[in-house]
Amino acid sequence: MKADALLWLRLLQGFASVFSSPSFSLFTTLCAAWVLCTGRHTLTRIYLMGEPERKRAHDAYHRFFRCAAWCLDEVWRGLAVTIVESMHPEDVVPLLLDDTTFHKTGRKIVGAAWWRDAVRSTATKTVHCFGLNLVVLSLKVTPPWGGEPLALPLNLRVHLKGKETLLQQAQAMLSQLAEWMPLRSFLLTADGFYAPLAGAALPRTTVISRIRHDAALYQLPPRLRKPTRGRPRRKGARLPAPSRFRPSPPQWKKVTLNIRGRQIQRVLFSRVVLWYHVCPTQPILLVICRDPSGREKDDFFFTTDIQTHPAQVVEHYGSRWAIEDTFKNVKQYLGAEDPQVYAQQGPQRAAAFSFWLYSMVWYWYLQRKSSTPSWISLPWYTAKTTPSFLDALAALRRMLWSNRIFSSSEKPALTARIAHVLIEALAYSA
Repeated sequence: MKADALLWLRLLQGFASVFSSPSFSLFTTLCAAWVLCTGRHTLTRIYLMGEPERKRAHDAYHRFFRCAAWCLDEVWRGLAVTIVESMHPEDVVPLLLDDTTFHKTGRKIVGAAWWRDAVRSTATKTVHCFGLNLVVLSLKVTPPWGGEPLALPLNLRVHLKGKETLLQQAQAMLSQLAEWMPLRSFLLTADGFYAPLAGAALPRTTVISRIRHDAALYQLPPRLRKPTRGRPRRKGARLPAPSRFRPSPPQWKKVTLNIRGRQIQRVLFSRVVLWYHVCPTQPILLVICRDPSGREKDDFFFTTDIQTHPAQVVEHYGSRWAIEDTFKNVKQYLGAEDPQVYAQQGPQRAAAFSFWLYSMVWYWYLQRKSSTPSWISLPWYTAKTTPSFLDALAALRRMLWSNRIFSSSEKPALTARIAHVLIEALAYSA
C-alpha cells in the first residue's frame, strides 16, 4: 500500500512545474478529493471531502477552475508524453477520436448550447440536449490482462457554436500532439463523421474510419508513358459505390478477427481506390467486411495506408468502442457532468480535469506493483475475469482512505481491524 501511495504522489509531482506552489497544493488535494467524493461531484461536495477541517476557503476550488494561472495545454502535454512513452515507447501510437455531450443546466454556462443527443436520437427522431460538446482524443492501450482495450484521454477541446468545427478542432489536437512528439507516427481511428480527416494532411498520421456506402470512388489515374498535351488526369474511371461492389467468390478472404477481445469469423474484400472528394491525391484501401452467416449488414471501412492488412483495419475500428466506455465511466463514476462552474474557463477546465483524472487513475493502476489484489472476485459474477474502471478506482480509493485514516492512528493494529469494513465500503461507493 505504501508503494502505491508513493507511485500516486510521484505521478502528481510530474505536473508541479505547470502550477504555482499554492495552486499545486490545491491541485493534489483536489485530485484526491475528486476520487474519494461520494454522491454528486459538485465542487462544494468535493471541497468537503478535500477540506474536512475547512483550512482553505471553498472559493479557492471555484477559482482554481475559473481563473487560476495555469495552462490546460501544458497539463495535457505532461500527461500525453508520460503515458505514450510508457505504454507505446517504440510502436506507432494508436489514437481514438470521438465527441460527446456533457449535460448541463443554467443559462450562463460559458460554451454550453443545444446539441443533438446521440444517445437518445434515432434514425427517425432527433433529440436535443443542453450542455457542452466535447471533442476527445485518446490513446488506445491494450491492458496486460487482454480483452477489450482501454481509451486514455490525451487532449480535449470544447466545441463552440459559430467557432471552429469539430473537424477543425480534431485536426488542431492531432497537430498539437505531433508537435509534442516530433519523432512519433500515429494511427487514428474514428467514426465516419471524422472520415474527412483523411484528406487533411495530418502530420505523420494514418487514418482508419468508415466510408459512406454511396461514396463516389474512382480508379487510380493512369500512368503516362510519354508526355501528352493538357493537364494529366487526376482520377481514373468511375467505380461502383461500396455497397454496389460485386466481388467474385475467390476475391473474398475468410479471416478470424479479434474484436474487443472476442474471436469472430468474417469474410473481407479489399481494393485500392481513389476517394476523390475526400483524398484527391492520396489512394485509400477500401475494406468490405461481411458476416458469413448473413445476420449483420456489410460494413465499409478504409485506411490511408494501402499497405495495411484488411483484417487489421477491421480490428482497429472494432477497438474504437473503447472510447465510448471512457465516456460512460467518466460520467458515471467520476461525476464529470456534476461540477457547477459556469464562468470564464471554469466549464472547459472542469470537464478536461475529469478526463485527465480518468487517464491518471488507469495509468496508476497499470503501473502499480502492489501485492494487494487488483480487484475483488465475487461469486455471483462468474463470467467476470478482468478488472473494470470501477475496480481501478476502488483500488485508488482504498489506498487514499487507508492513508487518511491510519496516518494519525495511535493503535494501527486495532484501527486496521475496525476500519477494514469501512474502507472496503468506501472504495466502491458511488
